[in-house]
Amino acid sequence: MNISDKLIKIHDWLWEIPKNFRSDMLVPARIYASEKMLAEISTDHSLEQLVNVATLPGIQKYAIVMPDVHEGYGFPIGGVAAFDLKEGIISPGGIGYDINCGVRLLRSKLDINEIQPYIRKLGSAIYGEVPSGVGRSGKLKLENPELDKVLKNGAEEIVKMGYGKPEDLEQIESRGSLKEAEPSFVSQEAKGRGRDQLGTMGAGNHFVEVEKVDEIFDEEEAKRLNLFKNQAVILIHTGSRGLGHQIATDYIRLMMRVMPKYKITIPDRELACAPYNSEEGQRYFGAMSAGANFAWSNRQLITLEVRQAWKKILGEKGGDLEIVYDVAHNIAKIENNLLIHRKGATRSFPGQTVIIPGSMGTCSYVLMGDERSLKEAFGSTCHGAGRRMSRTRARREVRGSELKAKLEAQGIVIDAGSMSGLAEEAPQAYKDVDEVVEVVHKAGIARKVVRLKPVAVIKG
Repeated sequence: MNISDKLIKIHDWLWEIPKNFRSDMLVPARIYASEKMLAEISTDHSLEQLVNVATLPGIQKYAIVMPDVHEGYGFPIGGVAAFDLKEGIISPGGIGYDINCGVRLLRSKLDINEIQPYIRKLGSAIYGEVPSGVGRSGKLKLENPELDKVLKNGAEEIVKMGYGKPEDLEQIESRGSLKEAEPSFVSQEAKGRGRDQLGTMGAGNHFVEVEKVDEIFDEEEAKRLNLFKNQAVILIHTGSRGLGHQIATDYIRLMMRVMPKYKITIPDRELACAPYNSEEGQRYFGAMSAGANFAWSNRQLITLEVRQAWKKILGEKGGDLEIVYDVAHNIAKIENNLLIHRKGATRSFPGQTVIIPGSMGTCSYVLMGDERSLKEAFGSTCHGAGRRMSRTRARREVRGSELKAKLEAQGIVIDAGSMSGLAEEAPQAYKDVDEVVEVVHKAGIARKVVRLKPVAVIKG
């Protein structure tokens, strides 16, 4: 049976797969998308994966995907699912391998024109300060006692170590620390992969970008966030690096082994899970929370490195770089007495800042969460543009050197360690972020505040 043929239109931006579509569904499945986007979403297995999520024990109300949805490991990327704390499960596939991949926005007090003569030097300085690429080490190497403190306390520990200001924590989701973190539930192999990776960007779609505020949609909210037209800002996008990947690997293996013990049957082994209240579920939640804390610590240390590069090039006239906000988009959290899985989705509580990174060379957005998001989508919205082309296909169809020349012709400075890595992140490999954001704006689950445009891109 074709899923697309069974879709029910709730409104122009929301569609539903009814619970009776498949006999094992426990709740309906919902898709935020425009009619135009639906056709593209239907070309991969993401809707089938969404239906599979709707079969998981203890799921509440709906399984949901956002307009940036695409096929992932078990759960679709762009997915949101809420589970009952007593009867529900926890699934590593519902968070993903890059635990707490997320974004942080820094604002300056300068107009972009004031730093334009320094852009190329600034890009090179940031590239020099922030280690990037697969497996790259950072300048900070922690032994287990220190690393355990970071895993337990997150960005709070990094600030305590002198790498930031106490006020930084006020502008980070959960103050950069999940209190449920338990370092002893993180394997030695995961710790070994992470101990020298704090303050590093990694590869893939991760980046640091110097951007300008290109357009303001909500003057009042922009003013509250101290954002103004043509302002120079910096966007950081990265996560928990090898440590988070290893935590996911370790616990996916464990969940696969223990499901028979709990008599859990699933339609796809990639949805491996355990009851949230089980020993294995609690161990994963503690380890995942530690991985999330590591990611916030990573972005905190990168913030220090970016601030150092900024001061090195611009001196005292550059002023301070302050955090606008930092949000996670691969995480599980207890909210409103439910366990919310967000995989490629951003928390969007009323009045909360939401940051949506676009693909390289396109726009990014600052949004504001809305009441409707809590009522309809467990306080969630989209997380980015969403891939439409595999990395293999992008490398086949795009030459990195030609893409770099094209972007630089548009006035965007590029510093990248790998031309093939650059090709993988070409704008044409992603959906149109403007269309994605328009859907969540029109659906009322997050509203547009400002649009950002890149002037320098730094990648691994």
